[in-house]
Amino acid sequence: MNLHLLFLLLILLSCCTHERKDQVVKPLIITEKVKHDSDDPAIWVNNQHPSESLVIGTDKGGDSGDGALYAFDLQGKTKKRVGGISRPNNVDIAQNVKCGDTLMDIAVCTERYSNKIRIFSLPDLIAVDNGGIQVFEDEEQRDPMGLSLYQQDSSLTYAIVGRKSGPTDGSYLWQYRLIGDNSVVFQGELVRKFGKYSGVKEIEAIAVDREMGYIYYSDETVGIRKYFADPAKGNMELALFGKENFVSDHEGISIYKTNSRQGFLIVSDQQSNEFHIYKREGTVDDPHNHPLLAEMPVLAVESDGNEITSQPLSQQFKNGLFVAMSDDGTFHYYDPHALLSTIIN
Repeated sequence: MNLHLLFLLLILLSCCTHERKDQVVKPLIITEKVKHDSDDPAIWVNNQHPSESLVIGTDKGGDSGDGALYAFDLQGKTKKRVGGISRPNNVDIAQNVKCGDTLMDIAVCTERYSNKIRIFSLPDLIAVDNGGIQVFEDEEQRDPMGLSLYQQDSSLTYAIVGRKSGPTDGSYLWQYRLIGDNSVVFQGELVRKFGKYSGVKEIEAIAVDREMGYIYYSDETVGIRKYFADPAKGNMELALFGKENFVSDHEGISIYKTNSRQGFLIVSDQQSNEFHIYKREGTVDDPHNHPLLAEMPVLAVESDGNEITSQPLSQQFKNGLFVAMSDDGTFHYYDPHALLSTIIN
């Protein structure tokens, strides 16, 4: 290649890079920093007063196990911190969960160093698990990391739990039914083991589409796997998609619902600081074919976990809320329509 052509190529690359930076989606709010290491968010919607909704985020803590759950308001201010959790990774929320004769909202997170999942009432973040529920018992490979909740109805709530490493034979994930009693204490009942694992890296991000009845999880550097959420429907893998265009790790997954059957799957391409957006309902011919619709760069760096809701929460978040973890110890709040602008506009 002669010097003239090389010079033109460098100019073109510079222009493309500048254009990409101009397209970066910026957050409306950045939360206060957690004490150690932010990891995964969940959104608690206050149905009585939506503007008082909360973002629940995990702080993995240092080597001492000084992990915590944080409750942030919609302005990113810390409302409460619950410490003493030994390496919490993922957190998820379920509302109107049957606990004895009452219904309550709960936040559930993994506690990796103790091989447990922890359950807290909402919005007060009070433990309702008698110290936690052991998971992956009698297994050599435990270390719970990923977690998502599935509600069939108020009396049937499940926790789907992943681990840092595990078998590749189709039993990487374990699904537990959460059972609460009148003393407001939850226990877990193992109902199935399922899920393929490539063995290449690890699985952390898990998401459940309650209305459609599917589980999605990121097999890092390989793709996104899809299964039925209802244990009665079997353990067959329905899809493995997103196998291309990722720089390295497939991470956080969230589901933006435009109605009960349509919307978008949003997956973090961690090392490229962008999100890949797929069609939630699949194609006309195949509901398990999820084409890539867009790749949207964001200001959040090395984003691990994310969550989204389309429910209006406030004037600032009238289109709902998208929350993404950033590796500086914060969580970023975005307007979902800004993230999805190339698709919905």
